[in-house]
Amino acid sequence: MAEIFYSTDPNFCPHCKHIPCVCNQLGAPKKQTEPVRVRFMKNAKGSGVTLVERLPLHPQEKEELLKKIKKALGCGGTLKNGILEIQGDKKTRTAQILEKEGYKVRIL
Repeated sequence: MAEIFYSTDPNFCPHCKHIPCVCNQLGAPKKQTEPVRVRFMKNAKGSGVTLVERLPLHPQEKEELLKKIKKALGCGGTLKNGILEIQGDKKTRTAQILEKEGYKVRIL
């Protein structure tokens, strides 16, 4: 049987390669091969967003992490194409929250 590398199914997990995710059942910890990138990007309207890229999480877990970050920072945000977007220039505070969660972080 061939291994699945990509799927449009929202329940597909890129780490355990199963639909639905069985990472918790396998007991396999999520390994972070490269640091999470946190950067600020201005948009055309003049305001900007803080982007959190390369998170090694399942999309549902990214939603939960985004809720924690938004609550801690008191701002809005969304999840687009697997990238967390947080309103405003909050690179350092976002990086601190991610480090407390146990991630290696690189601020760009």
